[in-house]
Amino acid sequence: MATFATAEACDSNTALLASGELRALEPIFKIYGQRRAFSGPIATLKVFEDNVLVRQLLETRGEGRVLVIDGGGSTRCALVGGNLAQSAQNMGWAGIVVNGCIRDVDEINACDIGVRALGSNPLKSNKKAVGDKHIPISIAGTFIRDGEWLYADSDGILISKMELSI
Repeated sequence: MATFATAEACDSNTALLASGELRALEPIFKIYGQRRAFSGPIATLKVFEDNVLVRQLLETRGEGRVLVIDGGGSTRCALVGGNLAQSAQNMGWAGIVVNGCIRDVDEINACDIGVRALGSNPLKSNKKAVGDKHIPISIAGTFIRDGEWLYADSDGILISKMELSI
């Protein structure tokens, strides 16, 4: 994965971009964690200001997957903190993309995992276990389905219907 470049993937896959099989997320995410570049099959989650299901998923075997959390774009509290990022690293997740906020930025930046989020907020989330796992989600107008592939580097984030050859 270290040699994968999203810009090159876009340049060499114009037909996939034109058909919508390869999509670029809007450039709204900040980069956290030690992995500047990461990729893997997507596990989706839809929650709002509640991270119980986030914890449940990140405490399962990641097997190189990327958790994509549609937090509704809320910046009023954090959905992922240092303990969850450490758990994700330990369980073999490649990365986490949060359409919402994180906290414990210094702890997350020390983890060998890729994290993208809208920003940080020190407030913790609710704990009501409300949300949906493994459903189609939409982030900034881009539909993302469980099982699709995510590729992220310093240039941006790509979503692909299939694994791309690197």
